[in-house]
Amino acid sequence: MDKGILAIIWLIISSLGLLIMIFGIRYLISRENLAMLEKGLNPRDKINRPAPYTNLKWGLLLFGAGLGLALSYFITQYMLHDYENPALWFAFIAMGGGTGLIASYRIEKKELYPPNPAAP
Repeated sequence: MDKGILAIIWLIISSLGLLIMIFGIRYLISRENLAMLEKGLNPRDKINRPAPYTNLKWGLLLFGAGLGLALSYFITQYMLHDYENPALWFAFIAMGGGTGLIASYRIEKKELYPPNPAAP
């Protein structure tokens, strides 16, 4: 096929995909708002709700990623002597960030839902 025809087909398909995506997002937002109205909640209050542990979550995520980066540097430099292994760097950054998010979850869970002493 001619490159001009392929470009037109690609333009049509990408435009339709974008239109369908926008319609789908808008449809899901309106369904969420209707569900909130059925439960007696105001959908506009959703925007003004506080998120008290956002800074803790970001801080622990970045701290964990930095710790993973430092750990991967020390392992590649001093233990493996493999200076050309970027997969190890990304793996340790992801593991450190995930550990930070798990720590954030546990801290938030402990603060928001304290243990019930009356539970058996």
